[in-house]
Amino acid sequence: MRSETAASTAIELQSSDQTPRAASPERRVEHGDGHEMPSLPPVDGGKDAWLFLAACFMIEALVWGFCYSFGVFQNYYSTHEPFAGQPNIPAIGTCAMGIMYLDLPLVTGLHRRFPAQARYSTILGLLLMCLALALSSLCTTVPQLILTQGVLYAVGGSVAYASCIIYLEEWFVTRRGLAYGIMWSATGMAGVVLPLLLEWLLAARGHRTTLLVFSCLVFALTAPLSWYIKPRLPIAQSRAARPFSLRFVLRRPFTLYQLFNVAEAVGFFLPGIYLPSYARAVLGASPLPAVVAMMLVNVASVFGCVAMGGLTDRLEVTQCVLLSTVGATLGTFLLWGLSVNLPVLYLFCVVYGLFAGSYTSAWPGIVKDVTRRDAAAVASADGGSENEHGEWADPSMVFAFLAMGRGVGNVISGPLSEALVRGMPWRGQAFGGYGSGYGGLIAFTGATALFGGGSYLWKRLGWL
Repeated sequence: MRSETAASTAIELQSSDQTPRAASPERRVEHGDGHEMPSLPPVDGGKDAWLFLAACFMIEALVWGFCYSFGVFQNYYSTHEPFAGQPNIPAIGTCAMGIMYLDLPLVTGLHRRFPAQARYSTILGLLLMCLALALSSLCTTVPQLILTQGVLYAVGGSVAYASCIIYLEEWFVTRRGLAYGIMWSATGMAGVVLPLLLEWLLAARGHRTTLLVFSCLVFALTAPLSWYIKPRLPIAQSRAARPFSLRFVLRRPFTLYQLFNVAEAVGFFLPGIYLPSYARAVLGASPLPAVVAMMLVNVASVFGCVAMGGLTDRLEVTQCVLLSTVGATLGTFLLWGLSVNLPVLYLFCVVYGLFAGSYTSAWPGIVKDVTRRDAAAVASADGGSENEHGEWADPSMVFAFLAMGRGVGNVISGPLSEALVRGMPWRGQAFGGYGSGYGGLIAFTGATALFGGGSYLWKRLGWL
């Protein structure tokens, strides 16, 4: 690729996972016209990079943590007026999480096409989220909640979140996996704190006050931090509409990674839906110990995400996937499947959070592998020449399509889970969890976790 300015050279070096020379704080970069520009802040460290990551951590916690805490609202809406008895209450949470996953390719593509305007997308998305929460406090029917707390919140959340993913590629290079792991661990932490806070507010003040208070909380905690969600590299006006290619979606490496990603996602969300019910109905736990089960999954995923993120910076990506797969598969089949008391179930929750919860932290490694292979395929097709227009796989777009695949798994898991427990299969015909009526659900969760690690086998066979 031929660079016309030193700034574009920095962009190219960063995109190839090399530390840009312009990262040195003492260095000043000279444009082709003889003018100097201030040196860029350093990558992988320094005040600006860590402030950026701290802001991403808070946005991740509130945007995604609220979605993962919807079970608290579902229980409240199902038992309190004016929503008690109305159908489709679960669709509120499904819309919120599903849309945030599924629309990321569109939001990311627009961000890439209009980078100057997208600089303000974080604050715009946060305002949409707060507006959605405030409007949902006025709702009296479930369709209204689906439109506000579901659809509008999801659109705002994905607009606010996209900048975190795109700009993180600029701020972290050699420690990118660790940075992703730290950011994604915020969801697990929020999954512990937010349900307790929301449960207390709903019981004390009702849904209207709870939604208004949370709307104000989101704005107060994230609006000041949105200033730090900014690009590290200057936006050159001549490259404002930098082209990118989506050909990687049809190439074999990404197709295989996506296949295993979707399979893992279909089963991943099932324990989150049914663990509290399993603890109450099968093990006779009271409401609080039943909720502790999901809290343990979330707490363990915090440590799992950070650890896996660090490993992706050091190991080949399919080895990281294998580690997640082995832990999640054995934990599901042996611990959940044979659980006969709460301590064993709690042990499963910790193991599942550590291993299954860290699966997405291997995505930076997948993104790196896909973009590298796509660049090689483009060069080969051009007879070894460089692509002067930069029309190969953009790392942010690869990430966005992986997120869309996880969204597909999330949407499928809802109705599928109902089919798996309908009629309580294997009840009284097997030992432990397999004979509880949830046996089919447990077996399916373990099988999808196992299939999600297929990239390791394909790599060893030379097919990936």
